[in-house]
Amino acid sequence: MTDQHDFTATCPKGLENLLADELRGLGAAVEREQPGAVRFKGNLESGYRACLWSRLANRILLNLAQTRIVDAEDMYQAVNALPWEEHISPNGVLWVQFSGTNREIRNSQFGAQKAKDAIVDRLRKTTGARPDVDKRDPDLTATLRLHRDRLDIAIDLSGDSLHRRGYRTHIGAAPLKENLAAALLIRTGWPEIAAEGGALLDPMCGSGTFLVEAALMFGDIAPGVMRGSFGFEHWLNHQNDIWMALREEALERRAAGMEQTFPEIRGYDADAKVLFAAEANIARAGLERIVRVSHRPVASFKVPSHRPVKPGLVLTNPPYGERLGEQEALRDTYAELGQQLKKEFAGWRAGIFTGNPELCFSTGLRSHKQYQLYNGSIPSQLLLFDIHAAKQGTKSGEPVKQLSDEVQMVVNRLRKNLRNIGKWAKKEGIDCYRLYDADLPEYSAAIDIYRSVEGQTFAHVQEYRAPAKIPEDKARARLGDLVRAVREVLELPPRNISIKERRRHSHKESGSQYQKNRVAKAAGEAPVFWAREYDAEVEINLWDYLDTGLFLDHRPVRKYLRSLSGGKKLLNLFCYTATATVQAAIGGGKAGGCTESTSVDLSKTYQAWAQRNFRHNGLDPYRHQLIEADCLQWLEAAQQNRRGQYDVIFLDPPTFSNSAKMRSVLDIQRDHADLIRQCMALLKSDGVLLFSNNLRSFKMDGEVSAEYAVESLSAKLLDKDFQRNPKIHNVWEIRAR
Repeated sequence: MTDQHDFTATCPKGLENLLADELRGLGAAVEREQPGAVRFKGNLESGYRACLWSRLANRILLNLAQTRIVDAEDMYQAVNALPWEEHISPNGVLWVQFSGTNREIRNSQFGAQKAKDAIVDRLRKTTGARPDVDKRDPDLTATLRLHRDRLDIAIDLSGDSLHRRGYRTHIGAAPLKENLAAALLIRTGWPEIAAEGGALLDPMCGSGTFLVEAALMFGDIAPGVMRGSFGFEHWLNHQNDIWMALREEALERRAAGMEQTFPEIRGYDADAKVLFAAEANIARAGLERIVRVSHRPVASFKVPSHRPVKPGLVLTNPPYGERLGEQEALRDTYAELGQQLKKEFAGWRAGIFTGNPELCFSTGLRSHKQYQLYNGSIPSQLLLFDIHAAKQGTKSGEPVKQLSDEVQMVVNRLRKNLRNIGKWAKKEGIDCYRLYDADLPEYSAAIDIYRSVEGQTFAHVQEYRAPAKIPEDKARARLGDLVRAVREVLELPPRNISIKERRRHSHKESGSQYQKNRVAKAAGEAPVFWAREYDAEVEINLWDYLDTGLFLDHRPVRKYLRSLSGGKKLLNLFCYTATATVQAAIGGGKAGGCTESTSVDLSKTYQAWAQRNFRHNGLDPYRHQLIEADCLQWLEAAQQNRRGQYDVIFLDPPTFSNSAKMRSVLDIQRDHADLIRQCMALLKSDGVLLFSNNLRSFKMDGEVSAEYAVESLSAKLLDKDFQRNPKIHNVWEIRAR
């Protein structure tokens, strides 16, 4: 082999120019940059040095050949022609990596198999033996990349990806790769800032990757010096004397670097658990005396005071949220970060790396430079800021909130509703009510207000399905506007806002079309609270389920049921969380509540929820019975032993149900007549059935109206907060003629 070789250094997309500069600094002769890679020339020492010292590369490949091929046979011949016996022992372990396709080779797995056959056949022919093939700890990894009809054939000198330095065995939930962290430090000017004695602070440090990489840079510590092995160490042409000299040089440079006085390098995080991971990583890198981490929320982020700290760099990779609810919660975090930077860090430089640059507007800062990068497959941005002192007239550097015309329009409507409906609810003593119900057609959602018995206010935002002609990104943006308006008008923290966001599914997708909101749990808040309705208190959960535990539109229905049930025996079918039973049992008139009740539902979750409601309100479990059963089967069985037993029955079935636990499918339009007849058989002669459903197109069966005394109460049992949506439920009072 000649002394000069062709190499390719691969890297994350967007780092090519930084990697080229780094390789030049290592003495390599850079030839050209290409997407995700830099090609360079040098002797074997250049390749080893790049493996040991590159902070930005993923892999260093030794190029063996580049050729044009058309089909699999061409590829086989090109690979088979290379002298693989010079690179791997026939008793060794081989692995083949293949990427790319062309018109004939359309599957990378097929390409890898064909290339492996070519190498193995060559070795068998030239040596009489063949290597094993295994991905784990191979002696040689052959790397082939096919682009159109050009095939690059190389061997991987790196082994494991070079971003794995060896110090990070503990990682957080959303780890930033070490080489990307190094690139961000370079982009923000950390080497120059550190040379001037400036500090590095990370207010959301996670597992500490920025901190460790910054210390390695300042300390002149080779990122590969902690690795256990490299791919070239079992390569037949490996020159160990060159490698050992390079490694010895790196160890000497590390020892000298650690003697320096390091600038302040410190990280903070609001999650105490993740700091254990950071501390373990810092210690594994041998930097525990240099890099420190502390438990601190962003809202109290400030310059350390334990020693004089020269202004430097604040660099962080905050979370950016995958779902709208998470993003809305993070707006406060970004706003707090901007506030603290303005208040505490005048004269510093700041860098924020995020996959959601729009959140950075919440900082109230204006970036003077942006870099487009990728965090794995996620398009991301590094935004740079020069921090100036907060302007006079703002509170503690608080960024001024600016609302778009669209958001302001929603704000105005919510304020109008709050004056109207909110005033009515307060007068009526109603703590849970609907504030907004798609009043503005382009902002299609319902907004409900819940006030806990402790006095906290919560908002529940439930998106309606947007018309098919509205693009999903536009519908999502409008929902974001709506949530911002809620926060503006109600002045609620994100943890007190639950968002049920609809997503359109393809025909292959299944499951709920609503996305659960876990913001409150993530923020450490209990997602369950108690709210008052009349004389009862009911458990509310705005986050974990599609419904909240209390159907607000049925508030007057429950009140009417309570008026019917004093001193009576009640049956509640499809009882859900049994809030109707609780109201009936507590009562409100001279007759008090119902004397006995039976509440039936198939769901274990709702039965447990109902039991908590009963216990909290002091209901006697012997007089108020909860039954976990299929209501259709229970009704059928009750015809034998419960006829004429109940004074009041509340029947509120779903529109449609095909639960796997049910013996049959329920279609309320088709089946309501049979359900009503079965219920009427269980009533006493002077009893009353209150029948309700939410099917907008529902039509009462004429035979039912002819057989029983049926009175529609739908309009009567509709409170002010649901008058925009008069078809939200249907209610009938049914008695024997």
